[in-house]
Amino acid sequence: MPTYSPKENLIEILWKFIKYEWIEVNAYESWSSLKKYLKKVLENFGKEYVINFV
Repeated sequence: MPTYSPKENLIEILWKFIKYEWIEVNAYESWSSLKKYLKKVLENFGKEYVINFV
């Protein structure tokens, strides 16, 4: 894999979904709010939050 290839890097794919699909805009109002939303997504990844590569 090249040094930087976001389309092949799984953490980049995950972060794209978190940032643009799963977290609301108001999550960025404060650090504590962002942590709360991230915790919710990561705890429910694979259940409520799923990436479908089809």
